[in-house]
Amino acid sequence: MDPLILALIGVIVLIVIFFGLSGIRIVQQYERGVIFILGRLIGAKGPGIFWVPPIITRMVKVDLRIVTLTVPPQEVITRDNVTIKVTAVLYFRVVDPGAAVVNVMNFIQATTQIGQTTLRNVLGQSELDELLSQRNKINRELQAIIDEHTESWGVKVTAVEVKDIELPVTMQRAMAKQAEAEREKRAKIIHAEGELQASSQLAEAAGIIGSQPSALQLRYLQTLTEIAVEKNSTIVFPLPIDLIQPLLETMHRQNGASAKQPLDGPRQPVTLPPLS
Repeated sequence: MDPLILALIGVIVLIVIFFGLSGIRIVQQYERGVIFILGRLIGAKGPGIFWVPPIITRMVKVDLRIVTLTVPPQEVITRDNVTIKVTAVLYFRVVDPGAAVVNVMNFIQATTQIGQTTLRNVLGQSELDELLSQRNKINRELQAIIDEHTESWGVKVTAVEVKDIELPVTMQRAMAKQAEAEREKRAKIIHAEGELQASSQLAEAAGIIGSQPSALQLRYLQTLTEIAVEKNSTIVFPLPIDLIQPLLETMHRQNGASAKQPLDGPRQPVTLPPLS
């Protein structure tokens, strides 16, 4: 065979091989390749290896993994006119690679911008106490609004978390005073409830002891025992009123009789009964 023909055949084979190899595309498991042939969207292919017509084909790889996006600190004026700085985190992923490439120029930047504006709008309609106590509700509301805007971009917002709320120094001091006052109020209420329970228990105990004289004597002996344990230089012995009641009544009767005698008359001596 003519060497020129052989060389021509070799060149053609090399061109075919090069043409075939240049059309091979490899896409990872977490990616999809959006295929455009002559500017027309064909669809998304992958994962794995596949062949596309070279030269006339353009492929754009789209990552399907969840993207963690930190929203920069935003100054927000709440409904009760408190200026705060809020930082949030967005979690989203691409569910439609074709829409993410065709419908928006840069879906990550677009999601960032819509997250910032939505964060300011939603938090600006809430009060400070609501932001601090109902953060889960705010997160769900943010997620619903952002996801509604990104749905046409083929982007699904999985979660939105308000990361940090920075308060002014004056507001921090006011909240600290409020918390301290709340703790003092709670302590006083607990102390009052304890006093009430103690008084009711003491009244019940007094009724039981008063109805049983033996219980009163046992309590008296117990008190003496407790006093004797302490190393005191002076011990005061409590004396039950029942022991001196007859003596007091006798003195009262005799004082009443002496008061009826004339002042210039002889006075009768008062004798006290001996203590047994």
